Amino acid sequence: MRVIGFTGGVGSGKTQALSYIKEKYNCRVILADEVAHWVKEPGQACYGALVRLLGEDVLAKDGRIDRGVMAERIFADGELLKAVNGLIHPAVKDYILDTVRQAREEDKPDFLFVEAALLIEDGYESILDELWYIYAPEAVRRERLKASRAYSEEKIAGILARQLSEEEYRKHCKVVIDNGGSLMATYGQIDRELEECL
Repeated sequence: MRVIGFTGGVGSGKTQALSYIKEKYNCRVILADEVAHWVKEPGQACYGALVRLLGEDVLAKDGRIDRGVMAERIFADGELLKAVNGLIHPAVKDYILDTVRQAREEDKPDFLFVEAALLIEDGYESILDELWYIYAPEAVRRERLKASRAYSEEKIAGILARQLSEEEYRKHCKVVIDNGGSLMATYGQIDRELEECL
């Protein structure tokens, strides 16, 4: 089994590329964003600590953390955002480490993909066999974000400013998939890389 980290800037098309891989190959995909939501659920790793940090009034009627209320608070307070990330990021990493360890022991499926925006920054390289960078030119990414998420230019500029540079991604990643053109071209690159591993 090969464990592959999947990273790239916002709007680079990671989700679409992973959908193709899931359909075509014997693989499992872990999405860090989904894990981050799961660890906040009642009874999970971060729930109690987050409620203590944010206060009981962050809870919805069903006892779950209200994502809207939480987002409003943490984005208005940089220190609170740091504290929340300090709880969630380690819990997500622990979950991913456990999943990778278990998958390696079972040695199935053929591939395990881990998709996360912060694979490089959070030091995942040591637990992965290789890192892939899904690349698309900034102009293409901007257009995608406007079309698919209706983001404003200001919001896009703010997000891009906080992300790693293209040079940094390329420095850490063994494979670069150019997703700036047609989907068929992207899928062809993915097939070449994965067929080589099989």
